[in-house]
Amino acid sequence: MTRRRILIRNAPRGFTLIEMMLAIGVLALILTMLASSFSTIAHSKVHAEARLMVDREGRSLLWQLTKELRNAVQTPYAVSNVALFGAGHMGNGVPIDTITLSTFSGGHRRALTGMTPETIVTYNLAANPDQQGWYMLQRSQQSGLLTNSAAPQTTVLADNILSLHFRYFDGQNWNESWQSSSLPQGRQLPVAVAIQIQMAAPGGHVMDFATQVTVPMSMQQW
Repeated sequence: MTRRRILIRNAPRGFTLIEMMLAIGVLALILTMLASSFSTIAHSKVHAEARLMVDREGRSLLWQLTKELRNAVQTPYAVSNVALFGAGHMGNGVPIDTITLSTFSGGHRRALTGMTPETIVTYNLAANPDQQGWYMLQRSQQSGLLTNSAAPQTTVLADNILSLHFRYFDGQNWNESWQSSSLPQGRQLPVAVAIQIQMAAPGGHVMDFATQVTVPMSMQQW
């Protein structure tokens, strides 16, 4: 009897309920910390990829605007129907300008009648109905030969624009607007155009894009 009691007394003990609860609590805390870290890393990755996409969109918009401004129509070889109208507007305290220009965006090709502009392009902003303070950048295009009969084709290029600002250099000063029809022949295009775009990015970030475009056909003489 005594020997049996000694064997029972020396038998290995199991975990108590309190020890198991403490172990489970520590494990749960570690798993929560790991999950939080993984979630933060995943969100950072998603935001970084989204900001990269916005960066690509902004650069693409600048490239397209630059290309069409450089092809703005004005030529010394034939009478040109020059059109470049830049109007400054304000919305929510930021510039939301518009610009309309005649451009050989499809390449320097002679039109059916003389050097009539190939394409008339307009860039303007419209309020984004799904996000207050954001604007949609719209590009409208129509043939320079069919301005009275064909409706312009409109495409939304971006829906996260915060501001769009153009400035026009006449050879001496920078101007906030431009009206080619009020200028003498041969000086209807600006020497250069400055473009500034602000776009919304994930996480409340604002991304800025800017460039200056020289207009080869300006033919300014001072």
